[in-house]
Parts: sequence; structure tokens; C-alpha cells
Amino acid sequence: MITSFEHNHYQVNCYVVADEASRQCAIIDPACETAPELAELENYVAQSGLTPVMVLLTHAHIDHVAGLRQVCERYSLPVTMHPDGNRLLRQADAYGSIMGFSVKPLDVLEQRYIADGDVLTLGQTLIECRFTPGHCPGSMSFFIKDENAVITGDALFHFSIGRTDLPGGNYDLLIQSLHDKILTLDDDVRVLPGHGIASTVGKERRYNPYLQ
Repeated sequence: MITSFEHNHYQVNCYVVADEASRQCAIIDPACETAPELAELENYVAQSGLTPVMVLLTHAHIDHVAGLRQVCERYSLPVTMHPDGNRLLRQADAYGSIMGFSVKPLDVLEQRYIADGDVLTLGQTLIECRFTPGHCPGSMSFFIKDENAVITGDALFHFSIGRTDLPGGNYDLLIQSLHDKILTLDDDVRVLPGHGIASTVGKERRYNPYLQ
């Protein structure tokens, strides 16, 4: 089961992936900026009888980590991410002051690193880590086979892709990442992006102008 929440003034999609048998869950991109947004996430977890066991990042841009410290501290969990995103995480509070966020330093959080091809166990649900850099260093997508879905962060959107003009962005690398790690999935796999509406791999393969 995958539930999404739209948080902060950049309208980031935060996802909760839950294993129905064990009631364990992973929180992906905790972007809650305000106390009501954090309460919405916490209330959903509590009322659904879920136990968070992982906090995952698709990438460490400030809009995707606005609530990271609160969520990690609330559930006593490390942040799980690709190591290439460490520098962005260290700079998050500085970028926050420029982009309208008030974020305490995040480099105090315990970090757990993942790599391309790693498979994370969430009860009986498996989360496959697919390294998709190009939008920024350390960008990771998460394929959940049991849910027939891939969470792409800002690598891939509905008929669009992530911007590559920010520090560490690389257009050619992003296109290659998407061809190698996302378009190799079946057409009916749902694409759950970091912003905006969902799509499918088949739709993106056929109609995304950047992937032709």
C-alpha cells in the first residue's frame, strides 16, 4: 500500500509505503514544512497502525527534506540515502534560508547509505534501489514490485523530467539514468513522481518528449 501526501510550498509528494502483513512502513521524502503537515503524516501512521522502520530520500534537495529532522527524531530512525547526496544534506539549512524554508542543520542525523541494486526489506515487501543521478548527485528511485510502482523523486515527472541546471545537475546523465533504470520496467508500472500527478512507464516511454 502506498499513500501520498502533498507537503510544503513546493508541493512535494511524500510517500508512505506500508507492508500490510507486518504493518511496517517506510516514509519517503518527508517534506512536511508546517506543524499541521507533520501532524497529518503522524496521524496517518498512528491511525493506520503502522510502525515506521525506514526514512528514505530520493534526493536531498531542501524541498524534499523540509521535515526530515522532525520525522527521523520522532521515530528514532536514521536517514537512508545514497552517499552522493551527503553534501546537499549538509547544505540544506543554507539553501533553506534562500528558498523560504526554516530548517535546522541535518548533518547531525545518523545516516544509512544505500547503493544501486540494493534491496530493502519492509516486512514482506521489497524495495529495490535504482540509482538515477542527473537531476542532482545521489538521486535514487525506488521500485516496489508488489505495488507495481516506482517512486522517481525529481528524476521523472508526468511527461517531463527533473531540471538539470542546479549545482550537480547533468542532462545527459539524467537521460541515460532514465533509459537504464526506469524505461527498463514494464509499461504498466506506475510512476510516482516527486511533484505532480502519477503516470506509467508506458505513457512516459511513448509521450514524454525528453525520452523519445
